[in-house]
Amino acid sequence: MEELTGGQRRKKILEMMSQTRTPLSGTALGKATGVSRQVVVQDIALLRTEGHPIFATARGYLLDRPSKITRLVKTCHTNEQTEQELYAIVDLGGCVEDVVVNHRAYGKISATISIKSRRDVQAFIQQIQSGKSTLLMNITSGYHFHHISADREEILDEIEEKLRSMGFLAEILPYEHGMI
Repeated sequence: MEELTGGQRRKKILEMMSQTRTPLSGTALGKATGVSRQVVVQDIALLRTEGHPIFATARGYLLDRPSKITRLVKTCHTNEQTEQELYAIVDLGGCVEDVVVNHRAYGKISATISIKSRRDVQAFIQQIQSGKSTLLMNITSGYHFHHISADREEILDEIEEKLRSMGFLAEILPYEHGMI
């Protein structure tokens, strides 16, 4: 493993903590970053002084995040309709946390995208239009999943209804529940 600088290491610790809601032990964080548990304890202290809301439990460290409600939706649309889909979600107060595809050969493939505003949508679309990347849904004929978060269940209901009215919402099949 390539040795990380202190800043790189703390960034990696924050990334790992932001991707889980379960506590991560100092030992596990140390192994993942190539340092001892003691160094992780020091890094956590530095991150806290920078204002990151990290708290310790008996089982490890957690990033304190506002509790949002998350729902999985399955959608299908064309590349050209991606912007419409994302605007529909963020305009109603949702955040598109990720995109997930269930590829028959490769299995589950996911990417965190954290799109929560029209500005985020525009930046995402510009990246795709640059031609250097393509939408993940292209490998599954347009079918893909999103974990969408919002402050209230009613907002998620509105988002689902809007996606349904646009013809984008697809049924999550029984075998897909355990895979995503």
